[in-house]
Amino acid sequence: MTTTPTPETIESFWRDARAAVPELPERPPAADRVWGFGATPAHADGLLELVLAGVKTGTSGALWDYEAEGEQITSVGELDIILDGSGVPRAVIQTTAVETVPFEDVTAEHAFAEGEDDRSLASWRAIHERFFIEHASHERGFDPRMPVVCERFRLVYPA
Repeated sequence: MTTTPTPETIESFWRDARAAVPELPERPPAADRVWGFGATPAHADGLLELVLAGVKTGTSGALWDYEAEGEQITSVGELDIILDGSGVPRAVIQTTAVETVPFEDVTAEHAFAEGEDDRSLASWRAIHERFFIEHASHERGFDPRMPVVCERFRLVYPA
């Protein structure tokens, strides 16, 4: 995935973010809330570009991956620092909604919010089935009934 930035880099980025958005908390999010989209630097850069353009306002992940990695599901109101493919902090987002549904029940509205390809549900399903197979952290394989964590967010600060 992306390179992990130093604590000093995060502190500097957070100072800049707070200067632009004073209502942000004094301390940056915890290290587990600093991440890049996707599984590769190319994913991180391409999806970040969509966020910064205002196109991407949603994301999703396999619940089974969260469980395999011991990762907590994001809560509404939580802030995240988003990295580019080289590990540079580039944005702050805030989660506005979280819902876990079977893969086959992800809505066209959510697919559109993710902003990828033609933004259709058919495209979302093809892209995410491939992603969930190729980059799984778990051993369960792909199943159309597998639980998917669908998140919506807003861009708080673009660097």
